[in-house]
Amino acid sequence: MGKFRDELSNTYLYLSYELQKIIVMSESKRISNLYQSIYNGSPWLEVTLANTLKDINAEQANRKINPNLNTIWEIVNHLIQWRRNILRRVQGETITTPDHNYFVPVLDPSEVAWQQSLQNLAKSQEFWNAFFEDFDDKDLEKIYVNNNHTYYEHIHGIIQHDVYHLGQIVILKKLV
Repeated sequence: MGKFRDELSNTYLYLSYELQKIIVMSESKRISNLYQSIYNGSPWLEVTLANTLKDINAEQANRKINPNLNTIWEIVNHLIQWRRNILRRVQGETITTPDHNYFVPVLDPSEVAWQQSLQNLAKSQEFWNAFFEDFDDKDLEKIYVNNNHTYYEHIHGIIQHDVYHLGQIVILKKLV
């Protein structure tokens, strides 16, 4: 009985410690964890950008399924540019979004260029991770002047944007 009581006590202490970590976790840390999980973690939706893209080659990424649809590669480049755009906004810059909305044709369809796009996506994740390291939760209420949305809305918006396009990539991957 004593061993069981000790194990139970240790389990209680461990769970208590984990609960305290959750309670004191900042909102920006929760958001950061969510954003990281969608890129290469274990999100609720069970699909990540990194895992979905890892076995796609340049030819598949650049295959046009339908003239009215973007390619996987165009979507990836679009994601990278929007991640940069929103990051710059929440760092205080005023950004003008181009008319093409960051959907541009791929000019170099080589495997090297595709790998560079994947590296740029990974780098954009690193930039966001670094941003969240020093982010103060009070700044979530700041307003971006061009559209009067809070930084909180922008940050959640880019997460939603990634998930939206991840769904498109998953479907396109099945068709290539």
